[in-house]
Amino acid sequence: MTRPLLLSDLSGASFVALALLAQDATEAPAGFKTPTLSTNPGSQSISNGVPEPPGDTFALDQTQFERVHDPSSGLGPVFNAASCAQCHQNIVTGSASQITELRAGHKDASGNFVNPTVVINQGNTQISGRSIVNDRSICEDAQEHVPESETILARRAVLNTLGDGFIEALGDVTLLKIASIQPGQSDGRIHGEAIVIPILEAPGQTGVGKFGWKDQQPTVLSFSADAYLNEMGVTNRLRPKDVTSVCKVTSDPEDPPDSIGLADIDHFAQFIRGTQAPPRDTALAATADAHAGAQLFASIGCNICHVDTFVTMPAGSVINGGAYTIPAALGNKIIHPFGDFLLHDIGTGDGIVQAGPADTANKLRTVPLWGLHIKSRFMHDLASLTLQDAIARHRGEAQHVAHLFKQLTAEQQQQVITFLKSL
Repeated sequence: MTRPLLLSDLSGASFVALALLAQDATEAPAGFKTPTLSTNPGSQSISNGVPEPPGDTFALDQTQFERVHDPSSGLGPVFNAASCAQCHQNIVTGSASQITELRAGHKDASGNFVNPTVVINQGNTQISGRSIVNDRSICEDAQEHVPESETILARRAVLNTLGDGFIEALGDVTLLKIASIQPGQSDGRIHGEAIVIPILEAPGQTGVGKFGWKDQQPTVLSFSADAYLNEMGVTNRLRPKDVTSVCKVTSDPEDPPDSIGLADIDHFAQFIRGTQAPPRDTALAATADAHAGAQLFASIGCNICHVDTFVTMPAGSVINGGAYTIPAALGNKIIHPFGDFLLHDIGTGDGIVQAGPADTANKLRTVPLWGLHIKSRFMHDLASLTLQDAIARHRGEAQHVAHLFKQLTAEQQQQVITFLKSL
């Protein structure tokens, strides 16, 4: 039987230091503390204590995250939503939702992935160089449609952003070490891949990708800037050019600093960094079945990829290519994301290559399981309506773990499900 990942397996000098830090580390605050309000947005929200720039507040950050755009404020020309919260909202602002985005492409004669070329504006304009095809536009001439030539089609669910400030505060070495020990934990079957991505806010610097289904962004600010352009069509200092000018009424970049010197992407990053971690269903987690399910979850090897516990880097650590210093609210915190933030091929890959090499086409980031109990559809495409089906879809690197789950008794399987429903 596959042996689970243990703290003692995290060998090496850097992980000895990590273990020592864990003695003084404190649990990260957890809770759904960012209610979505139409009146006075953010006024009832509680952050994790992250410091705000002069003149800023967590409520203002959330207000900007929820602000609805129109073409006069930079929306489009092609887009998926008019605000961040239109996609990132369930229970509270910032969490995952039922929204999916559309990706497309094809393979060339050599088998390499190629992004689609989408023709708009009655055949007079092309959008190329990206796999995303937006569902909405600000005018008829800008509406995108997937070309018939594209044989690779994929839908990806919106990801949770709650607690991502703690994920950003994980050291790259932590994720690289987990990737290095996974083969030994699984008889060579599991081998997560970490990819190195340019940091948009630190030109010339790179970091391990942590955010997005393809780990396509290494920092919260890079993720915010990239999503602002690709999901809403709003250009900014880090993504300064629109994909098309058809029907465009504003000039690039469309996200200028406000009266306190912060652009929208800065407020988005502040909001995400300030959110608390997704909480567990504590009542269900306290049951005997959930405790038994947790032990079974580990014994069959689920936690090799769905790593339960991390400790963030110390406060004062400089990360993101020198562009960010971890504050006390995020440093030396114990978190339980139940993910490894690495790319894996578990047989559900979408065939899309984004920031990584060609071998990542059928790999996706391990979905962190924290906050699972408020979801009703599962996996990257939301095609699984039960957790049992989601487990059964695990193939490739995770096929042996799915097989071990199948060998459990019906009672044991239900205990695992009970445990998962408590996350």
